[in-house]
Amino acid sequence: MNARQRRGLLLLAVSVVLALAAFGGVVAVINDVESKVGPESVVYELAEDIEPYEEVTAGQVRQTTMPDRYIPDSAVTDLSQLEDKVAAGPLREGSLLQTDMLADRPDLAEGQQEIAVMIDASTGVAGKIYPGARINMYAAFRGTTEEGGSREGNEYEFVQLMVNNAEVIEVGDLTEIEDDDSDVTEAVPITFALGHQDAQRVTFAEAFAEEVRLALVAPGDEQEIPEDERTYTIIGDILGDPNAAPGELP
Repeated sequence: MNARQRRGLLLLAVSVVLALAAFGGVVAVINDVESKVGPESVVYELAEDIEPYEEVTAGQVRQTTMPDRYIPDSAVTDLSQLEDKVAAGPLREGSLLQTDMLADRPDLAEGQQEIAVMIDASTGVAGKIYPGARINMYAAFRGTTEEGGSREGNEYEFVQLMVNNAEVIEVGDLTEIEDDDSDVTEAVPITFALGHQDAQRVTFAEAFAEEVRLALVAPGDEQEIPEDERTYTIIGDILGDPNAAPGELP
């Protein structure tokens, strides 16, 4: 075999090796594409923005498909998973809908009703109230006495427990509100599950109280506050008698 033949044979061998390498590369790319695509399943993405604690319905999502290898275990794959669900937080259009984005809609017990009130952010345990929490609501009022009194003009102040162990079922977004004097404050709409009388008490406090405060009750510590401990006046502290009337101050 002369030099030209050897050179031709070497080139042929190199060509075969390169062809095999190219074929192997093509096969690897095809396998990689197939593994990335693979079988696909139906999932759902949000068709619009949804606010926290708003009900999530089939009309607010759209169907799409995704390779199984990329679908998280928590993905919503059946519209029945939306039944009685609300958004656990702000949901944005185009996001893949997952079960951990949803929360159960609170059930109202017999005789309960939903009532929402605006609570001043600075006095309402700001940032710590959450759906399912229990709170005590206190309201500060200014009253008058028929005789005597702790203040000039027979005026006195007292604090009243309005509701005991009220259940929070929804917490809205921080909102700016303007009062009659054009002062702007921040408040949070909070929805409670209350019986008829407690709903009236809350409404009265929101309308007439000088100030309303929420006290977060620790889980497992939902005790009933006795009737004689539900009203506070400074006179009672001075006299050491919580049931003392404003006119009893010497």
